[in-house]
Amino acid sequence: MRAIWKGAVTFGLVNVPIKLYSATEDHDVSLHQVHNADGGRIRYQRICDIDGEVVAYQDIDRAYDDGERTVVLTKDDFDALPAERNREIEVVEFVPAEQVDPLLFDRPYFLEPDSKSPKAYALLRATLERTDRIAIVRFSLRQKTQLAALRVRGDVLVLQTLLWADELRDAAFPALDEPVKVTDKELELSASLVDSYSSDFDPSEYTDEYQAELRALIDAKLEAGDAFDSAETFGERVEPETGGEVIDLMEALRASVERSRTARGTTNDTAASG
Repeated sequence: MRAIWKGAVTFGLVNVPIKLYSATEDHDVSLHQVHNADGGRIRYQRICDIDGEVVAYQDIDRAYDDGERTVVLTKDDFDALPAERNREIEVVEFVPAEQVDPLLFDRPYFLEPDSKSPKAYALLRATLERTDRIAIVRFSLRQKTQLAALRVRGDVLVLQTLLWADELRDAAFPALDEPVKVTDKELELSASLVDSYSSDFDPSEYTDEYQAELRALIDAKLEAGDAFDSAETFGERVEPETGGEVIDLMEALRASVERSRTARGTTNDTAASG
């Protein structure tokens, strides 16, 4: 695997240097669009609306249009944003796992310790396990501020991005407002059906049948000679180019706890005086 991001998980004054890896991969068969008359590959070009010229990717900026005016944002503009320069995964709170709605879960990533000593990494992992909590964190990735859940999977820390609350739609269906009578007999029969299907979930028992059948079809066409030279049709393929250490971990922990207690005490005093 290749790391896609490097930074550090921070909670209090504790700094855990890490590398970020995508935890998933796409297994779909890659297909191209071709002309059905001669098998020639269909290619898409970036055309400028004003001069009709083909624009190279490196010459493309992004823009926002409010309906009346357009603001162009360059790469330098994005790089100058403070959030984009920040390489920290900041722990904002530790919460029980059941409080996070599974609908909010998005993309998962593996975290690897990026330090000569993985002790800080192991400490964070053990802390999450002992307290039976997940960490809610905030960080920036690919020009977007992300909210994520940090949890333990085996010996590895897993970071799973979360949707923002306003990205989750409300499910308002009129049919569900109508009262429905479910009899005890119906419920008993339904429960029996559930029992007949009951098992322990093993994801390795399931396969993507469509992709398997598509691969078998492609292999059969290749075996039958129903193919043509890719280099002649598509042209030659060009491959794309391809934290600091914690000086005193215990002292950082003590200072973090004391700072948290002080902050809570100040908050409580303010609330009491109010």
